[in-house]
Amino acid sequence: MADLPTPGAPISAPTPPRSHWFRPRIVAALQGYNRQLFAQDVGAGITVGVVALPLAMAFAIASGLKPEAGLFTAIIAGLLIAVLGGSRVQIGGPAGAFIVIVYGIVERYGLANLIIATAMSGVMQFAMGFFKAGTLIRFIPISVVIGFTNGIAVLIAVSQIKEFLGLQVQNMPADFFGILSTLHHALPSLNLNAAALALACLLLIVVWQLAIPRLERRYHWAKHLLLVPGSVVALVLATLCVALLQLPVETIGSRFGGIPSALPALQWPEFSWSTARFLFIPATTLALLGSIESLLCARVADGMIGERHDPNQELMAQGIANFVTPFFGGMPATGTIARTVTNIKSGANSPIAGVVHAMTLLLVVLLAAPLARNIPLAAMAAILMFVAWNMGEWREFVHLRQYRVPYRITLLSVFFLTVVFDLTVAVEVGLVAACLTFIYRISSLTRSEPVTLADPGVQAHRLYGALFFGAVKLIEELQDHLPQRALVLDLKNLIYIDSSGADTLLDLAHACAKAHVRLIVCGLAHQPMDIARRCGLVHLVGESQLFPDLASGLNAAAPEPGGDTSPAS
Repeated sequence: MADLPTPGAPISAPTPPRSHWFRPRIVAALQGYNRQLFAQDVGAGITVGVVALPLAMAFAIASGLKPEAGLFTAIIAGLLIAVLGGSRVQIGGPAGAFIVIVYGIVERYGLANLIIATAMSGVMQFAMGFFKAGTLIRFIPISVVIGFTNGIAVLIAVSQIKEFLGLQVQNMPADFFGILSTLHHALPSLNLNAAALALACLLLIVVWQLAIPRLERRYHWAKHLLLVPGSVVALVLATLCVALLQLPVETIGSRFGGIPSALPALQWPEFSWSTARFLFIPATTLALLGSIESLLCARVADGMIGERHDPNQELMAQGIANFVTPFFGGMPATGTIARTVTNIKSGANSPIAGVVHAMTLLLVVLLAAPLARNIPLAAMAAILMFVAWNMGEWREFVHLRQYRVPYRITLLSVFFLTVVFDLTVAVEVGLVAACLTFIYRISSLTRSEPVTLADPGVQAHRLYGALFFGAVKLIEELQDHLPQRALVLDLKNLIYIDSSGADTLLDLAHACAKAHVRLIVCGLAHQPMDIARRCGLVHLVGESQLFPDLASGLNAAAPEPGGDTSPAS
């Protein structure tokens, strides 16, 4: 049954046919578009633009870049993802998940190589979408996703302690223990004004988040306050305090000299294949993490609007955005859950809302850039602290006892490796651990049950599950204990055989022939029958030794009355 839209949601166009290899969702969304839907999209887009303003700058600063890098990314990538994407409500832009990776790339390879790595990740994402690999991202286990998401949240929070406390640090290292050591040595430079301002902003954001929904249930007018996020309120009030009270805290103006009131020109970094070789792993990490983040966000949006997105089209749009944006001063971009949810709750109906969100940020850059000089970095740190807290799935740690040991080991190992070592290493180890766990689980579901027979010269076994490389030991055990006269295998409940399983069955057939034991195979059908014919098992055993069920196979294995019961000659 097709997904039905939620009550009150507009009826959307069906998913485009597969014949269109590149068909942005905006094409279908604009069919039947009218003035009322446009008005709702404009309101939603402006609201999301206001929400994205502080987050875009905060993510850029935390990544070791200038604040305008986040704004340019939200404008350019946000526009491209909205126009070319496979979801009608997803909002693209810089995300907190990229902070640790981008900061590490800038520290190790420099800003020019970040441009190259981001563009390389865009090419990889476009290729994944072009070759229909969008659905494969969903096969990454949830334990791996939660592990590195929580790890990234911890690293974001730790990286913001410097700005939160106003510490004087010249160069902040990228590794976890290096950050802790540097913060420890910088504690004497604590700025009480910055710490008090950051704490006040964090408390205001938390109170705003908790109090406004309760006020809405009691007072009808309070619902309008939900359109203004607590991060924007905290940022405006903190900026006014710094400007009016002349607080001695570091601001965007004092560190970066402000934000330019124009979009940047095209910049082309020096490129060499030797450099690209070293950037392949960071670029792959950016591509995979961006793809996972974007498609998870799109799935959340699907559940809210009752429509299924096109994952391959979304990946191609993300790839184009990440290829274009870095050459105009941007950073890696992906789908963002918080801004997408805000977009939906604000009444968005089509990608036009994402376009309006980008245009809103563009107007802010063109008209209000000088006002950003007084934004305190302590307030930005408080916003990111709150983002890190909301980003993590902390309840999973509390409920770990409810899950199996392999799930716990995978989640915790990915989490600790993300925090202590590197996100790339964590994801690689997590995927390997998840694969090994999956192989073990599937192999444990494959079993062989002996059938009790009165004739000691005949053995019969029923096989269940999948006969793959992790379960071939079952056949090897049968080969080691062959009967005197006949071996009957019931494969009716065997749903899959891989090449390793087929080779093991061939070895068993050869062993039976060498030992003069008759091999009878029952119940072969579908994929097991197909692989048995292609690998030569049917030819080796003989069509006459194949039977539709176990009963007929056992009848064929029974000796004739008065016949010879000795092994076949």
